[in-house]
Amino acid sequence: MDASRRAAYEVVHAVTTRDAYANLLLSAVLQEHALAGRDAAFATELAYGTLRRQGALDLVLARCSKRAFERIDDDLTDVLRLGAYQLLHTRVPAHAAVSTTVDLAGAVCRRGKASAGFVNAVLRCVSRRSWQEWVDEVAPQEKEDPLGHLAVRLAHPRWIAEAFATVLGEDPDSGFGETARAMAADNAPAAVTLVARPGLVERDVLATEAGGTPGALSPLAVRISGDPVRLAAVRDRRAGVQDEGSQLVTLALANAPLDGSDSRWLDMCAGPGGKAALLGSLAAQRGSSVLALERASHRARLVRRATAGLPVEVRTADATRPTHEAAFDRVLLDAPCTGLGALRRRPEARWRRQPEDLDALTALQARLLARALQEVRPGGLVAYVTCSPHRDETVALVDALLSDCPVPVEQVDARPLLPGLPAIGGGPHVQLWPHRHDTDGMFLALLQHGS
Repeated sequence: MDASRRAAYEVVHAVTTRDAYANLLLSAVLQEHALAGRDAAFATELAYGTLRRQGALDLVLARCSKRAFERIDDDLTDVLRLGAYQLLHTRVPAHAAVSTTVDLAGAVCRRGKASAGFVNAVLRCVSRRSWQEWVDEVAPQEKEDPLGHLAVRLAHPRWIAEAFATVLGEDPDSGFGETARAMAADNAPAAVTLVARPGLVERDVLATEAGGTPGALSPLAVRISGDPVRLAAVRDRRAGVQDEGSQLVTLALANAPLDGSDSRWLDMCAGPGGKAALLGSLAAQRGSSVLALERASHRARLVRRATAGLPVEVRTADATRPTHEAAFDRVLLDAPCTGLGALRRRPEARWRRQPEDLDALTALQARLLARALQEVRPGGLVAYVTCSPHRDETVALVDALLSDCPVPVEQVDARPLLPGLPAIGGGPHVQLWPHRHDTDGMFLALLQHGS
C-alpha cells in the first residue's frame, strides 16, 4: 500500500467523519507513516487538495456513479474523492491514479474487493474528461450564471462566492475578476510565517537562524519553508508561527496613539495564543501587563504555553461576562467567526461552514464587542478583529454597534497604523485579503471609548 495515499486518506476520512481539523492532524499522521520530503509533500497535497475541492469533486463523482452518491459508504466516498482529485488536479498519470486508488479501496474500505471494482468503474468515467470539461457539464452555464459557474470551477460554496463578490463590489455587469482571484488564492497553500517576538529575538537574527526571508508587510515577520517545530527559536518561544495579517492587526492596536495610562491590556478571546504572546512581548518592553481570557480549557492551556515567561495572566473564562477588573487601556477582541479569510489554511472549512452559522456568530460577536467597550476605560482603544471579510461579521456589525451603542464610542481610522499596505479599502476600517496581500483575510476596526 502506497504510504502517502494511505496517510492522505486517513486525514481526509478523519475530517469528514469525525470533524477533525486537517492542519492539526496532518503532522501526526505523517510521522506515524514515517513520511518525509517528497512523500510527505505528496500526502499533504492529496489531503489538502481533496478537502479544498470536496464539494466540486462530489458533483463529478455523482455523475459517474450508478449509485445515489449520498448513499455510498463514507469510507468509499473519501477514497473516490482522493482518486478524482488526482485525475483532475494533479500530474499523476490516469492509469496510476486509478490503479493506486483501487488498491487503496481494497485496503481501507469495509467491502473490500467489491469496493475496489466500483472505484475502478467510477474513476475510469472521471478520467474521460478534463476538469474544465467536467465544469462545463456539472456547473451552471457561465452565460446564465457566471458566479455559480465560477464557484464550481474554483471549488467554493455558492454563498461564499456571493459574500466575496459583495465585499469586493462586483456583479454580473462588472464581472467577477477579483472575486475569481480571491477564490483562487484560497486554493493555493499559504506560506509558513514566523513572528519575531520583540525583546526576545530580532527579526533579521530570526531570519538567519531559520534560513528564511523577512516578510514583506510586518516588521516582525519571517517566511520559511519546512516544519517550524524544528527551529530552536520556536521551541523556546522567542518566535512563533503567526500569519503576517495577524501580526499587523495586533501591532496596530499596540501602536495606536493613546493618551493617559497604558499599563493594562486585555485579550478577550486569546486561544490559541499567538496574539496574546505578541501583546505580551510588547507589554514586557513597556512595563505593561496583559490579561488573556479563553473559554475553552484546552485552548487556555495553549495560551499559557505560548505566553510563558511574559507578563500575561491567562484565565479560563467567558469573555461575554465581566472581568470584575479595573478598566483596561487597550482591548483586543479577535472574535470567533466563520474563518472565511483563512480558507487557504483550513481546507475543510469552506464545506463545513454554512450560511446559517452567521446568525449565531454575529450575535456572539455583538455581545463580545459590547462587553469590550464596557471593559475599556474612557479614552481607551478596542480592536475588533475577525478572520473573515463577510459584511455581516465586519462592517455591518460595527456600523450597527455605532448606531446603537450604550457608551460613547467613535471609530478611529486604522489605515495609518498599517503604513505602506496597498488596497486596504477606503477606511476607517482595514480589510486584508490573501489575493491582495498574501495574508489571511483579516478585518480590523479600531474603536475608541469616548472620554
